[in-house]
Amino acid sequence: MRRRRESGALSEGGHDGGGTLRWLLTYSDMITLLMAFFIMLYSMSILNLNRFRQVAVSIRSGFGGLVQGQGRSPLAASGQFSIKPSPIVGDTVGVPWQAVSELQQVVSKSRLEKVVKLRQDERGFVVSLVTDKALFAKGQADLSSGSKKILDAIAGLLKKVPNQVRVEGHTCNLPVASERYSSNWELSTARATNVVRYFIEEKGIPADRLSVAGYADSKPLVPNTSESNRALNRRVDVVVLRSDYQ
Repeated sequence: MRRRRESGALSEGGHDGGGTLRWLLTYSDMITLLMAFFIMLYSMSILNLNRFRQVAVSIRSGFGGLVQGQGRSPLAASGQFSIKPSPIVGDTVGVPWQAVSELQQVVSKSRLEKVVKLRQDERGFVVSLVTDKALFAKGQADLSSGSKKILDAIAGLLKKVPNQVRVEGHTCNLPVASERYSSNWELSTARATNVVRYFIEEKGIPADRLSVAGYADSKPLVPNTSESNRALNRRVDVVVLRSDYQ
C-alpha cells in the first residue's frame, strides 16, 4: 500500500497527470510568447525611415496615372519616365503645399508649363527648368533677360522653407558649342553657379543654404535619341532637399 501511494503521488506531478506542477507548462509558454512579442515590437521601433521612404517612392513609382490623394506617378503608363509628374499633395518633403500651389499658379499664368516641371524623387522636391531660350542662349551660361521671372517665382518658394537647396546643371550628349567652355561639365556647372548667384545677390537667399553641382550629360531625364529629348535634358534642377538627405 505504501508503494502504491508513493507511486500515485509521483504521478500527480507528471505531464499527463494534471498535478500541481501543470501550471509551469502554461507559464513557460506564456513567457515565450511574450518574449517573441516584445522582440517584434523592438524590431518595428528601429525602422530605417530613410529606407522606408525609398521603398514608398519605389512602390508609388510603379503605378502610372493618378491615385486619389497621392498625385501622379513619376512613371507613365508605358513605363517610361514622365516629364509631367505632379507633386504629391500633402507629401511635399517639408515644402508647404500652399507654396507649391502658388508656384504652380505662376507657372500657369505665365504659360511656362513647357519650361518649368515639378516633381519629387528620393532627394526631395525638384523644380526642373528647361534651359533653351528660357534661361540661357545655346552653349552659354549667362542668364537671359526672360529668365528672371522664372527664377523670381522659384525664389519665392525657397524663401518659405528652411531646407537646404542644391542647384544642378545638366546638358544633353552633344559636344558643347562654345569657345568659352571646353566641355559640358564646365557648361553645366557654370549655369548652375549663375542661378545660385542670382538667388543670393538679387533675391537675398542665404548663401549657406545653397550648393551647386554640374552633371553634364550623365543624368538625362529621357534618352538622348532626338532633338526634342535632348532639349528636355538641357536643364537646371533646383532641388529642395529632404531634411534627412542634407
